Amino acid sequence: MHILAVDDDEPVRELLESYLASEGYRVTTAPDTAAAKKALESDPVDLVVCDLRLPDGDGLGLVRQIRTESHIPVIILSSKDQDVDRIVGLELGADDYLTKPFNPRELLARIKAVLRRVSGEGRPPRSPDDLRAVVQFANWELDLTAQRLRSQEGREVELTKAEFGLLAAFVKRPQRVLTRDQLLDLTRADGAEVFDRSIDVLILRLRRKIEANPKEPRIIKTERGAGYVFDAKVKTV
Repeated sequence: MHILAVDDDEPVRELLESYLASEGYRVTTAPDTAAAKKALESDPVDLVVCDLRLPDGDGLGLVRQIRTESHIPVIILSSKDQDVDRIVGLELGADDYLTKPFNPRELLARIKAVLRRVSGEGRPPRSPDDLRAVVQFANWELDLTAQRLRSQEGREVELTKAEFGLLAAFVKRPQRVLTRDQLLDLTRADGAEVFDRSIDVLILRLRRKIEANPKEPRIIKTERGAGYVFDAKVKTV
């Protein structure tokens, strides 16, 4: 598997190259967006690890271009003071993120997890920008503009702002394991006041509203030790 590591910090690039190569990956490094784009054009890449602060442009622009032109999975590297950028990166379709300074073993685990998901699905989910205003899943229809949920029989279900934000985050990223931290970032990006363990409470409330049997959920499933996955086919209408 070929990994492209984009970071303007030479020691970080050297660390990524040596560590990932020792784990059996072929690694190309790039110090800026220009070099990254050249690498993407010259050789097929299976995954990109991308810093958000680059000398010739921000990493968000690179993430946006990658997601627009391909389905290559992306893992964001960000500093602790880059919360907003990290949230935007996830909204653009990045698959995961890791905060600097990071443990190379944790990055390796995240790379393996993302590649497993991509391999299992054939291709990553589409970017949120690809979704239209109304989506269907299971027996439900969600209007992302009007923030309205109704069953196919026409029964409307009231959602709080936090519940809608969480459900919208899920339908935009089906079949993808999302950690609590990622769900917190994504729901806060929509202006909902969601805090830490309240994600679990929101999950329970959503299950009561959309699952046929909330005690045996088939739409929002728990991935023990990892987070949650929206295990339903999403169709735009």
